[in-house]
Amino acid sequence: MTMLTALAATPQPSGSRPLDIHAADRAAGVLIGAACGDALGVPYEFQPRLTASQQPVMSGGGLGPYKPGEYSDDTQMHVCIAEVAATGADLTSRSALDQIARRFHAWREGGASDIGSQTRTVLSAARANKAASPSEAMTAAADAYTARTRYSAGNGSLMRTGIVALSYLDDLDGMVEAATLISSLTHSDPECVEACILWCSGIRTAVLEGSFDGVRDGVALLDPDRRDLWNRRLDEAEANPPHHWPTNGYVVTALQAAWSAITRTAVPENAPEHGSFPAQHFQLAAEAAVRAGNDTDTVAAIAGALLGARWGVSAIPLAWQQAVNGWPNLTGPGLVRLAVLTARAGADDGDGWPSSARVRIPAYAGKGFVAPHPEDPGVLMSNLPMTEFQGEAPVDAVVSLCRVGQDPIFAGTDVEHIRVWLVDKEGANSNLHFVLHQTAHQILRLRQEGKRVFLHCVAGRSRTPAVAAAYSTLLGVHPHTALVNVYRALGRQWTLMAHPQLHDAVYELAGLPPHRPRPLRRFLLDRHMRR
Repeated sequence: MTMLTALAATPQPSGSRPLDIHAADRAAGVLIGAACGDALGVPYEFQPRLTASQQPVMSGGGLGPYKPGEYSDDTQMHVCIAEVAATGADLTSRSALDQIARRFHAWREGGASDIGSQTRTVLSAARANKAASPSEAMTAAADAYTARTRYSAGNGSLMRTGIVALSYLDDLDGMVEAATLISSLTHSDPECVEACILWCSGIRTAVLEGSFDGVRDGVALLDPDRRDLWNRRLDEAEANPPHHWPTNGYVVTALQAAWSAITRTAVPENAPEHGSFPAQHFQLAAEAAVRAGNDTDTVAAIAGALLGARWGVSAIPLAWQQAVNGWPNLTGPGLVRLAVLTARAGADDGDGWPSSARVRIPAYAGKGFVAPHPEDPGVLMSNLPMTEFQGEAPVDAVVSLCRVGQDPIFAGTDVEHIRVWLVDKEGANSNLHFVLHQTAHQILRLRQEGKRVFLHCVAGRSRTPAVAAAYSTLLGVHPHTALVNVYRALGRQWTLMAHPQLHDAVYELAGLPPHRPRPLRRFLLDRHMRR
C-alpha cells in the first residue's frame, strides 16, 4: 500500500476519523491544492491579465519577490490554521482560536511576505489590546473595522478556509460555526462569513462524495433571506468567464471568479491513449483562475482548495507538487501531512504516517534488491528496504511509489525526490492512468537531464514494474514487450497480476487493448495452485 491507503483498513488510533481510500486522497489535496493555485498565481498578481493562449507557470517573482513555486500570504495564513487543526483541536474552542490568533501574529511579525491591508489593520489593532485573549482581541478589532469601514468584505478569510472543512467532515453544524469564528478573526463582515461557509461546504462534500455539489448545497446553510442572493451570484459566476469581475479583492467577486473557473472549465474526456484525463481539470481550472487577473494568487488559491478536494492530491501535476514551497519552510509533503492529520482528527495511522520520519517497513517488503531497468540501466528498480542504504547515494533522483515518511530518502545526500500517490489495491486509485502517465514522464524528464533514477515501491513487485513498463513505452517499446522484459529483469518475481487494473493501464495508455502474455498467465496459474 502507498501514501495513504484505506484508513479504515489499518488500525485506527483512538480519536482518529476514518476515511475511505478515495476520500483520503481528496483530503490530502486540499491544502497543497490551495498552495499550488497560490504559487501559480503569484507571478501575475496585479499584472496585465493573461490571455487564453498564455500559459501561467510557477516562476516566482510577483510582489514578494518569491522563489519559483513559492506561495504567498494566502497559504501562509492557511498554514497557521492548519497547524492547529492538525492537532485534532476543536476549532470553535477558545483555546484553538487563541492558538490561531497567536500564529497570525507570529506570522505577521516574522514570516509575512505580503499582507492584505484589512488583515494588517486588524492584526495591528488586536496586538495593542492587552485586556482580552488573543482571539477575542482579534475578533473585536475585526468587528470594529467592519463597523467603521464601508468596504470590509475583503477576500482575506476565504483564501484560507479550506482546512476548516477538513476538521468537520463528520459535523456540518460544527463546520458552519468554525467557518464563522475563524473568518471573523479578521473578516467579520457577513458576506465574508457566508462565503467561507459556502466554500467549506463545497470542500467537505468534495472530499466525502467526490463532487462540486457542496457549494450549491451550502446555500441552504445560510440565513433564509440571503439564499436567493447567493444563488443569483452563483448563477452569474456560471454564466460568465473568471475575468468578468475585474475587482476580485471583494470576497463575493473572488468566490465568483473561482467558481467560474471551476464550473466553466470542461472536464477532459477520459482518453488515456491521447493523454487526456479527467484529473487534468485540476490544472486547467487552476490556470483559468489565474487568468481572472487582478488578485490572481488569491482567486487561484481559493479555487485550488476546492479542486484539490474534488480531484485529490493524485490529480495535482507532479511538477507542481515538486515545486510548491513556502513559509514556514514547508514543501508538498508537509502540506499533505497537515491536511491528512486534520482529516484524521490529529491522529497518525498505525504505521505512524504521515508524521513519522520514516515509515515502518512491513515484512512483505522482503529483502532489499536492485535490478537495472531492461531498456535503460540508468533506472534502478528496487524496494523500500533499499532506501535505508547508508553512504553516498548511488543515484541522483528517487521516485517513491509508496509512502516513505517525512524525511528525505538516502539521508544526508542531496537527491531529487518525487513522491507519487499510487495505491497497490484494485479500485483504490481515482486517477490511476493519469498518475501512471505523469510518473513515467517524470522518469523520462529525469533521464533526459542525465540523472540516475531509483524507482521503488514497498516490495518492488507491483507498482514498480508497472511504472517501469510505462516508462519503456515512452522509449518506443510495445507494452507487451515492456512488461515481459521488466518481468524477466525482476527475476520473474512480481505480484503485478494481483492488480490487473495497474497492469492493463500500461496497455491502455498506449492505446492498445490489455493482453496478458504467457509468462503472466503462468504466474497466475502458479499463484492459484499455491493457495
